[in-house]
Amino acid sequence: MFKVTPAKHQYPLLTLTNKKNGVAFKSELKTIVQLAWPLLIAQITQTLMGVSDTIMAGRYSADDMAAVAIGFGFTLPVIVFIQGITLALPPILSRFNGAKQGDKVANYTQQMAWLSLLFASGAVLFAFMFEPILYWVPMDEHLRSITINYIQYLLYSMPAFALYQVLRNYCEGLSITKPSMIIMGIGLLVNIPANYVLIYGKFGLPELGGAGCGLATALVFVAMLIATLFYSLGSTTLKPYALLTKLYLPSWQPLRECLALGLPIAMTILFEVTLFAVVAVLLAPFGSTAVAAHQIALNFSALMFMIPLSIGMATSIRIGFLLGERRADQAKVATQCAFVLGVSIALFTASFTVVARHYIARLYSIDLAVVELAASLLLLASMFQFSDAIQVISGTALRGYKDTKWMFYLSFISYWLVGMTIGCILGLTDWIVPKMAGAGFWIGFICGLSTAAVLLGLRLKHIQKHPMEHIYAAN
Repeated sequence: MFKVTPAKHQYPLLTLTNKKNGVAFKSELKTIVQLAWPLLIAQITQTLMGVSDTIMAGRYSADDMAAVAIGFGFTLPVIVFIQGITLALPPILSRFNGAKQGDKVANYTQQMAWLSLLFASGAVLFAFMFEPILYWVPMDEHLRSITINYIQYLLYSMPAFALYQVLRNYCEGLSITKPSMIIMGIGLLVNIPANYVLIYGKFGLPELGGAGCGLATALVFVAMLIATLFYSLGSTTLKPYALLTKLYLPSWQPLRECLALGLPIAMTILFEVTLFAVVAVLLAPFGSTAVAAHQIALNFSALMFMIPLSIGMATSIRIGFLLGERRADQAKVATQCAFVLGVSIALFTASFTVVARHYIARLYSIDLAVVELAASLLLLASMFQFSDAIQVISGTALRGYKDTKWMFYLSFISYWLVGMTIGCILGLTDWIVPKMAGAGFWIGFICGLSTAAVLLGLRLKHIQKHPMEHIYAAN
């Protein structure tokens, strides 16, 4: 079984020579790449599920595609919030893993399951209450009916989604990332045929149209939960952690720790997601061309963002493990590796975006006005890929140090107080220059993300200089 090692509040004593530094850097770089690439494929696969929903609903009818878009807009905050709460698990478990305190893993994982189920139950209750809210949104009755059904199917599946996220982060927190990639692939394989059967009513089932996408997604969540559960219980690597050998009832101390770490992560992601959603609404008065161009630039940028995000997630896991081993200096090396890797890839993706921006825009639209405007926004999008990489790696590294409150505060200042303010001034007013519409908001994004990169980077540097205060926090 596991050897429980008491926490020793002392500074790590390891000192590296230049030669050893080089070896350590190469070793950490290799480890981060090994952790990150399955996470990247999992994130891309998750994005493809949303793409398949939109395409397949759109082929059924424009109303059904609109219903999926509206319904997804309503449910996304719930999904993001629950996912964000469970993201507190990897830094907790990775630190236990590094400290050889594996006997604590099952308890904290089950505590996170209780916590996420609490929020998921709230989502299920909301499924019975949100219908009157939707009647405040002016839309065709047929469209409203499809949207309501789509939202209800998704919200009913939130307990399965929450438990899947707990099990996924349980595996990733113990540096096992390949199952996420494989199981997300299984989810995509379930999603496409389930969409087809439920949208068009095959095999004697009712023809649900766009609402079928919601039910298909719910079935995907259940399928991924079952697959991850089977892996978690059958894996020889995970067997020593005895996840379900003993039932742990809710306990305040670990619940509080999970909530204290997870709530700022959830709110940070929620603020970022809603920022881009709000901009789409603010651009509506400028016409469909402006909104469509914004969505194209945003969709492609989100795809490119998956790369530094995956690197950051891997870095968070690695930092937690190294801090558990009391190797603060090596955790700093891991962070440096992540920055070098992230910025190097950002240089490539930004160059590609600049060169291929017109071709990228044409993949989304055949409208020449939309293509030209989207291409100009993609030029701006290429500029923020550097700051985006730095800020997301800094933010996820802070998770590894269990410093999520400051990540939340600094992200809110950067995204909303800086980015949104500048975007609104440039995009909607003539105060400085004539109204720039979408371009003004994208300049705001650049300013906001650059501010986040600086502030989060400084916070990370501060923490790495004060290991006694942060490294052993909550051990």
